[in-house]
Amino acid sequence: MSDIPEYQVAVVGGGPAGLTAALYATRLGHDTVVVNRGGGRAAMMLDTHNVIGVPESVSGNEFLQTATEQVRSYGADLHRDLVTDVERTDDGRFLVVGTDVELVADHVVLATGFSDVRPDPPLPRTGRGLHWCLHCDAYMFVDEPVFVMGTGESAAQVAMIMLNFTPEVDLLTRGAEPEWSDETDERLRAHPVDVVEEDVTGMEKGEDGWLEAFEFEDGTRREYKGGFPMYGSDYNNGLAESLGCDLNDDGTVAVDDHGRTSVDGVFAVGDLTPGHNQIPVAMGEGAKAGIALHYSLRQFPRSLDEIRDAGPVSAEEVPGVSERLREHARKHHEGAVDAPTAADD
Repeated sequence: MSDIPEYQVAVVGGGPAGLTAALYATRLGHDTVVVNRGGGRAAMMLDTHNVIGVPESVSGNEFLQTATEQVRSYGADLHRDLVTDVERTDDGRFLVVGTDVELVADHVVLATGFSDVRPDPPLPRTGRGLHWCLHCDAYMFVDEPVFVMGTGESAAQVAMIMLNFTPEVDLLTRGAEPEWSDETDERLRAHPVDVVEEDVTGMEKGEDGWLEAFEFEDGTRREYKGGFPMYGSDYNNGLAESLGCDLNDDGTVAVDDHGRTSVDGVFAVGDLTPGHNQIPVAMGEGAKAGIALHYSLRQFPRSLDEIRDAGPVSAEEVPGVSERLREHARKHHEGAVDAPTAADD
């Protein structure tokens, strides 16, 4: 594998969690690469919410582009490619294979996220009446008519939750039979939520592209500012599963508090793992994984057993950072590395 690029850390996925893990690993002195297929939930955001210090006017693409340039500015390598396989090598490292990229890494961070299951059209554009994150977007529906779409427990729960923000909540089953429990049904009927059984047959939008109303098969028309489809998630856990990582019942990857999976050397962060699907949460998980990677990879301080076995650390052995990253850091300190921009990757 002498002709294959070698890294200490390979991050698969370029969302907030993966990029933060790469940022920490790189700034802590470890040769790091990010392989990102592009897209993802964060890229879909028209506006950024709940990220302190980042104004709402910043789109998801702008947020990710700036983050990508920050990671690159510290010396990480970034590739736009789809990783199709990660496998353990004979020497205990990992071979990461993409459509165009092939590399070897000591540790792998999986930040592949999930995809929301989309209901059938007609539907408004994401961010213009179709919203995937209750905790991000509920604020914009205060005192506005809102829909929740779905037939499962989560749809019923979110419909009731939205009463914290507005008195006008409709639960749209779109002609399908409800699947929530009898207990949930009793609770739902005790809340002022209108369950609309007819399917959606048409949609009206304003000049700004925002949803204004749905039309139903019984000929009625109902106005909405927007709403939330609740049809579940498809977790991109194929790589984790092929590596033998333990999965939870919902398809998320089981991890400890620092993103370590059940497979030594493999980390998972962000929406691929249990917890709230929020950018600040994902960034925190990426940071903790990056620090945990540093603890695992750093050369110093050496243990007493190592010192007794090999002798004291010599001046020629320090610093414990590769010459490539060391040179890049010097250039960064001198201002010779371009400042982060929102340029496309």
